[in-house]
Amino acid sequence: MGDVFSEVSATMKLLLAGIVLIFITGSEAQWYRFPLEAAQGAYDMGKAYKDMRDANWINSDKYFHARGNYDAAQRGAGGRWAAEVISDAREWVQGNSGRGAEDTEADQEANRWGRGGGDPNRYRPAGLPDKY
Repeated sequence: MGDVFSEVSATMKLLLAGIVLIFITGSEAQWYRFPLEAAQGAYDMGKAYKDMRDANWINSDKYFHARGNYDAAQRGAGGRWAAEVISDAREWVQGNSGRGAEDTEADQEANRWGRGGGDPNRYRPAGLPDKY
């Protein structure tokens, strides 16, 4: 007698794998929202970047880093993931373009603060217009 699964169709194997995955992740996981949350989080990060460029305010970059990460993380796990990937990529590019390690680490601290749910206003510079 051969392998039990050799007689089961590919469709049945796929169905069984899906059922097992659902049991492993749990019914509360809501994994299907991840892609939408990630897209919304990427939008939030882009909006914060655009606002930073529009504001053109001295010493405001940490605030916009924290705000973009905060807004994205509020979307859920997908938004947090998008914020982390975008932040890490941005800091990698900027770090390899000659910026100091201290500035890169300060930006990453602001990124983590916002992603972790910390109030972005901790980094808000004095006089930054209220629309931001």
